Amino acid sequence: MNQHFSRRFFPALVLIACVSGCANKPQTLYTWGSYESQVYAHLNGESREKQIEALERDQEIIAASGKTAPPGFYAHLGMLYAETGQDDKAIAAFQTEKTRFPEAAVYMDSLLKKYKK
Repeated sequence: MNQHFSRRFFPALVLIACVSGCANKPQTLYTWGSYESQVYAHLNGESREKQIEALERDQEIIAASGKTAPPGFYAHLGMLYAETGQDDKAIAAFQTEKTRFPEAAVYMDSLLKKYKK
């Protein structure tokens, strides 16, 4: 009788396990915010100032959530700062990108060299 019971309810247990496992949201490594749409806006020549505002807003939200901005976020923000003549902010953003993503160090070093006074 015990084997009959387990054979009968085994599919239901598998279904419950799948549903409960699938119901949980997967954890993401990064919080993207509007970063992807700002890169698209940049490529379409939209206002640099509006892009900076959006990314700075995203930066605050990401920091408040305790999550991490994706690779390229600070590099892109730094380029926007540089294009609008905010070299000090550009340098800080490039240094942040370099610190958080060491694999970008060579590129960030070249940008830092270009914008440091």
